[in-house]
Amino acid sequence: MTPADPVFDTALSRAFGLRLPVVAGGLMWLADAEYVAACARAGILGFITAASFPDPKDLKAEIARCRDLAEGRPFGVNVSMLPKLVPGERTEEIFALIAEAGVSVVETSGRNPEPWLPMLKEAGITVLHKVPSVRYAVKAQAVGVDMVSIVGAECGGHPGMDLVGTFVNMALAEQRLSIPFLIGGGVGTGGQIVAALANGAAGVVIGTRLLVADEIPAHEGYKQALVAANERDTVLTMASVRNTIRTLRNETTEVVARLEREDPEIGIEALMPHVAGRIGRRAYETGDVSHGMLSAGQALGLTRARAPLAGIVAQLEREACAALARLRPTPCPSDRTYEVDA
Repeated sequence: MTPADPVFDTALSRAFGLRLPVVAGGLMWLADAEYVAACARAGILGFITAASFPDPKDLKAEIARCRDLAEGRPFGVNVSMLPKLVPGERTEEIFALIAEAGVSVVETSGRNPEPWLPMLKEAGITVLHKVPSVRYAVKAQAVGVDMVSIVGAECGGHPGMDLVGTFVNMALAEQRLSIPFLIGGGVGTGGQIVAALANGAAGVVIGTRLLVADEIPAHEGYKQALVAANERDTVLTMASVRNTIRTLRNETTEVVARLEREDPEIGIEALMPHVAGRIGRRAYETGDVSHGMLSAGQALGLTRARAPLAGIVAQLEREACAALARLRPTPCPSDRTYEVDA
């Protein structure tokens, strides 16, 4: 697929034939074959979330279904690993399944993917590793991943403990990285895509802005709640267990925040009855968003209406082209040769 503009011809778009240099990051329980294939057809890169399919047979079938729906366009699989290896974890089995299925790219997160890089590289798989700040991106570069995506404090889900904002991550990445990097966290407009490219990024990661796509397999009530929410309707919790998460503000987050205030050493066991993933999953099924940890970022302020995913991507493209038009009439003077030692 030809990029919408030569500016969008980046290391990311060239690697996967994208129209826009945009990655739709993996969404637990939501990034299924229909959604990911819609991303592929729209000219961006989507990822099936492996953790949404505990039975490897189901994951294999979902990959096959996505391949049929994607009409030959590339897509990937997200493999989110726990911070530490635990007994019974099947990460190696999942990677082997992905390689056997002929998937061309994986999005990894949660832990250093170094032990599996030889297997993935031998299979010709591109490894895009997701981190919450640049210091982790530097480590990922050192162990040999192909690309990194850095999601700032504004992101939905897990922004890490550093809570560095997207704009600062972007500038630091340009200075400290030599491999292609993507920027995420609060990204939801075409103008932000242009800003990221201007700061050296090969593309952006978008999550929250796409949660209202028609292809997202969630209840209408859930999507309408996101449309009605704004950038002030998220909250950070679970810092007490070093697993900070940004979610939609609701009754559950109020309870969790109160418990953490009352006992900073509360521990994950006491929080689990409130934060277990099955509770949040019910919101996707019923539309009741009052309970559960429902990952959402500050780009909620940019989710103004439900739409087909292709329509959202088309809007991003129009906004990006408008941003480029604002920049191009006045070329930047380039006759300054002195350097400032900061």
